[in-house]
Amino acid sequence: MKRLFPLLLILTLLLTSCAHMLPQIPPSGVDTNMGTTVLPDIGDSTDPDGDATVADPDTAPDTSPEPPTAPDETSEGILDPEDPELPAEEDHTDADNDGECDDCGISVVIVLDLFAINDLHGKFCDSDAQVGVDELTTYLKHAYDNEDHVLLLSSGDMWQGSSESNLTKGYMITEWMNHLDFAAMTLGNHEYDWGETWIQNNATLAGFPFLAINIYDRNTNEQVSYCQSSVLVQRGGARIGIIGAMGDCYSSISGEMSGGIYFKTGNDLTNLVKAESQKLREAGADFIIYSIHDGYGSSSSGSISDSALSSYYAPVLSEGYVDIVFEGHSHQRYVLTDSKGVYHLQGGGDNKGITHAEATINFANGKSQVTTAELVSSSSYAGLPDDPIVETLMEKYKDQVSAGDAVLGYNEAYRSGDYLRQLVADLYAKVGEEAFPDYDIVLGGGFLSVRSPYNLAVGEVTYSQLQMIMPFDNTLVLCSVKGSDLKKKFINTSNSNYFIGFTDYGRSLNGAIDNNATYYIIVDTYTSTYGPNKLTEIARYKEGVYARDLLADYIRAGGMGRVPAEITYTSIPDILKIGNALADNAQTDESYYVRGTVVSITNTTYGNVTIDDGKGNTLFIYGVYDKTGATRYDGLTDPPRVGDTVVLCGPVKKYVAGGEITVELMRARLIEKE
Repeated sequence: MKRLFPLLLILTLLLTSCAHMLPQIPPSGVDTNMGTTVLPDIGDSTDPDGDATVADPDTAPDTSPEPPTAPDETSEGILDPEDPELPAEEDHTDADNDGECDDCGISVVIVLDLFAINDLHGKFCDSDAQVGVDELTTYLKHAYDNEDHVLLLSSGDMWQGSSESNLTKGYMITEWMNHLDFAAMTLGNHEYDWGETWIQNNATLAGFPFLAINIYDRNTNEQVSYCQSSVLVQRGGARIGIIGAMGDCYSSISGEMSGGIYFKTGNDLTNLVKAESQKLREAGADFIIYSIHDGYGSSSSGSISDSALSSYYAPVLSEGYVDIVFEGHSHQRYVLTDSKGVYHLQGGGDNKGITHAEATINFANGKSQVTTAELVSSSSYAGLPDDPIVETLMEKYKDQVSAGDAVLGYNEAYRSGDYLRQLVADLYAKVGEEAFPDYDIVLGGGFLSVRSPYNLAVGEVTYSQLQMIMPFDNTLVLCSVKGSDLKKKFINTSNSNYFIGFTDYGRSLNGAIDNNATYYIIVDTYTSTYGPNKLTEIARYKEGVYARDLLADYIRAGGMGRVPAEITYTSIPDILKIGNALADNAQTDESYYVRGTVVSITNTTYGNVTIDDGKGNTLFIYGVYDKTGATRYDGLTDPPRVGDTVVLCGPVKKYVAGGEITVELMRARLIEKE
C-alpha cells in the first residue's frame, strides 16, 4: 500500500521537468451516470443578474492539458474480481478476515484512496490572501499516479467567492474539476448565489454528476432536474456508492434565488438516505460514501457524541447505511468518529486544506474498513511545482477575468471586516436618500457578510479584491417595515451580522420609533426576502449594482485615501499630545507616521513594542504588522528586533484601564526597518 509523503513528493517532482500527464482515456468501470464533458451551448447569453457576460466555452480553443484518469487497474498483489483471467470472486474465502484467501493465500483486499474538497469558494489563483489550486492539482495528480485506487469528490460551495470564479459564473472551477476527474459534487448553499440557471449551465459543462438527494421543486414536488441522489462508480473492481445531500441550509440562501425550491431535512432526509443506501447495496455497492453540505460547528478531533451530531446527521445512518461521511458548510477542520465508529471529515474552507481517507474492501467476505482518516493542510502541498491548468484556464477566460484587475484607488489604512460592513450600511443609507427622495428613509444596512480574506489591506485596491470580500449579488431594495419590527430586527438586534447606518432623518427621530407606524429602510435582497424580518418591498435600486460596487465607487472617489506624495513624520511628543486629547479609549481616524528605535518587546505574537526617539521620549506600539496591515508580527520573515530603527504608521489611541492611561499606536504598519 503506497502512501503520500510530501517531502519525498517535492524531491521527486523537482527532479522532473513537468508533471507526469496520463493519456486521455475514459475512466475504466465508471458508471455511465458520470457522463462525459459536454460544454453548454449558451451562445452570447448574459448573466441573468446583469453584471457580467460569460463567453461560450465552445468558442474558446481547447488548450487544456489532458485530464488524469482514476486508476482502475489491478494493483500488484490484488485480485480484480472482474478480470476473466483470474478466479471468480466466489472462489475465494477469508473467514478469518486477515486479507488473504484461506485457500490460495492471495490478497483479497482492494485499497481505496478517497480525497474530498469542501468550501473551495472559487479560490483558484495564488495571491497574498489565498493559496491557489495549482499546487493542489500537482498533489492530486501524484495521488492518481501513485496511490492504489483514487476517488475525488466535493462536498459543496465550490464556485462563489473569488473574482476568477465569480466572473466566469463557476465555469473555471468546473473545468478544473473535469481536469481532475472528480467523481461527484454535492451542491452547497452558495451554488445558488446566482440562481438555478447557472447551476444548470455548470451541470451541462461538468463531466461528473451534481448530487443533492433532498432538493425539490416547489411546483412539481419532484427532485430538481439538475442533480441526482447518488452515483455508483467503480475502482479496482469495487463498487462505491456516493450519496449527496444539502443540510438544513435553506436560510443561508437568498430568497431571491431559492423561491422555487425546498429542502427535505430531518427525518425526511434520513429516510431518503436510508432508502438510497439500500438501493445502492442492491445494485452491488461494496462501500457507501455520504457527502453532505453541512457539518459540525467547531474544529476538533477524536470521538463525537450522537447528540452533537444530531443537529445535521442522524446517527442511525451509521448502522450500516453509510461507511464514511465527508462534510462541509461550517468551514471547520476535523476528523471525528461517531458512536458506531463511522468517520466524519471536513477540511476547513477557502482552500486551506482537504481531507483524505483510505479504505479497504475485502471482496472475499464483503467487509470494508476505513484504515486512515486525516486532514491534509495546504502547507503539505504549497511548495510543490505549479500545474499548468491554472494558467491555461486563466488564458481561456482572460476576457472575463481581466475585468476585475483594474485598480480602483488606494487604501491608506487596514480596514477590518466590521469596518467595511458598517461602511456599506452607511452607503446603503446614502444611496437610498438619493435614489428615493420621496420617502423618509430611516436607515440602510441589514444582514451584511464578508468572506475571506475578511478585510482590506493597505495599498492599491482592485475590483477583484472587493469581489472576494463581498461576493454576493444582492440587489438594493427600498422596503417598508412596522415600527416594532424595525426596532426588534434592526435597531436593537442582537445579531452581530446586522449593521445599520442612519440617515439624517433617522437620527432626527432620536430613537422615538412608534411601534405601530410604518417606516422605510434600504436593505438588499438577502435581508428583504428573509421572512422573519417582515419587510415589504416597495422599489428596487439599479439591477447589477451590489454592495461591492458601492465600495468601488467610494474608493474611486478617494474615500479610503490616496498615495501620499511623501511621508510626513509626527514626533513622539506630538503623538502623546494627540493621544492625551482624546476621549478615554477613543482612537483617531487618521494614521500617523513615526520614527524610532525599538527598546523593548513585550509580546512576540502581536508585536507589542516600545520605541524611543533618541531624546528619551518613548511610545508604546500595540501590535506591529507588515506594510499592508494583513500579516501580524509573528508572521513576518524579518520582524523588528531590539536595537532596530523603524518607521511605523497607525492610528493613535488613548487606552484607559484601572485608572492608568497609555497613549499608543494601534496595529502599526511596518513601513521601513533600518
